[in-house]
Amino acid sequence: MICHVIKRNQGTCASLVQGVKQGKAAALAVMDETCATDFVRHCARGKDFRGIKDYKQDMKELFTAFPDVHFTLDDMIVEGNKVAIRYTWTGTDKATNKKVVMWQIEIDCVVGGKFVECWERYDTLGLMQQLGVVPAPEKKK
Repeated sequence: MICHVIKRNQGTCASLVQGVKQGKAAALAVMDETCATDFVRHCARGKDFRGIKDYKQDMKELFTAFPDVHFTLDDMIVEGNKVAIRYTWTGTDKATNKKVVMWQIEIDCVVGGKFVECWERYDTLGLMQQLGVVPAPEKKK
């Protein structure tokens, strides 16, 4: 039984990742299939997104800010109803035309084949440095 749950949760995660990799329209469509309507995302920016509608809006904003965003799944570990994923995303910021690379780690809770909750952390400082919002540390000579 536990093996079946793990395989299903791997499949749910893989479906969402594949959708996101295919662009905005595919990402938004697969969210309806893989996320519970009352999905909660504890965002690294300090804001919780409650409900699939808010999560989809945030993703629309990401695809608008970084039109060429690309996601690479680096690791996925599944244990029971928890899925830990580490991925890297790259893209060009529409406002500054600067290319960025950012890592992100999530721990997701999957129930009944749908994401119900997510805790995420990413390299916010590195992103701000790449965009020129925060100065990067000087390299030692």
